[in-house]
Amino acid sequence: MCEDVPVIELLENSGAWLSTNELDNARANLPIVYIDAIPVRVDANGEVTEVGLLLRVLPDGTISRAVVSGRVLYRERVRDALMRHLEKDLGPMAFPKLPASPQPFTVVEYFPDESVTGFHDPRQHAISLAYIVPIEGDCAPSQDSLDLIWVTPDAATSPEFELEMVGGQGKLVRMALAHCGLLR
Repeated sequence: MCEDVPVIELLENSGAWLSTNELDNARANLPIVYIDAIPVRVDANGEVTEVGLLLRVLPDGTISRAVVSGRVLYRERVRDALMRHLEKDLGPMAFPKLPASPQPFTVVEYFPDESVTGFHDPRQHAISLAYIVPIEGDCAPSQDSLDLIWVTPDAATSPEFELEMVGGQGKLVRMALAHCGLLR
């Protein structure tokens, strides 16, 4: 616990977002915890039949395909962060199927230097817990998402879609499908 900050102040700010300056300072000095979620449709046997890929506008104005991704907030459970980002990106009627205690299929590290791991975030060093999340409801992309398409696993790992994804997310989709036993 920070001895210089009164407990009352810590409690009052426990749910608050960091200011832009505080976030920039944290990104410059600490790895930031994120979640990545690959939305999938599954058949009656639990086999992945489709992968959901978002269409987003990046800060530089370019358009990219992406998976659901975002920060875990201070004092937020990982499961709650997953649900928050899934609802934000896919809409409230997506009905993601998460277990009571979700386990990531992998952990990836994003670095400002893409040569370190192949996962790249120019803003920061981020540690991301990656999940495969079955979606049962209707999706309506919102917030930063322009569109959502459902494609077959083969299409999701095609060179065309991988080129549309940035920061290593194409590699992450490939890892998720390999984890499900779908890559030969």
